[in-house]
Amino acid sequence: MKCLIFAVAMTFIVITPTAAADGLVTRPSKYSVAETIDRFESTVRSAGDFQIFARVDFQAFAATQGGKVRPSQLSIFGGGRALQPLLPATPKAAIDLPLKVLAWEDENGNVWVTYNTGEYLKDRHPIKGNDDVLRRMTDVTESLVKKAVE
Repeated sequence: MKCLIFAVAMTFIVITPTAAADGLVTRPSKYSVAETIDRFESTVRSAGDFQIFARVDFQAFAATQGGKVRPSQLSIFGGGRALQPLLPATPKAAIDLPLKVLAWEDENGNVWVTYNTGEYLKDRHPIKGNDDVLRRMTDVTESLVKKAVE
């Protein structure tokens, strides 16, 4: 019985998006890394208020250097609305902007999507005020990721 309860609890933990103490949220994707990022970027474009700045394919880049890494791709995107409220008082926050979403494959072949929370940015850069802007950053990213992995 203890094993069954443990297995159910672990399944819940793996399936539920998690926000760790490091400010990252990770949720599962049922798609490959490339398809997850394709779907994410399509969702971003259809939202209308955002743009895709870049896409980094770490596996392809490692291959150019003769290396091998598991599939992982980073999409850099944004809409610019967070810049004006955050950067005048906290210019170093720009190191974490625009926003980023990482799709990656673990050693078991499972695909995950990870992104920073606005709360992480607040703690990392000690941003004063602007809680609504930071909360919207988290909510919007979560919404875009959720649509991409459904």
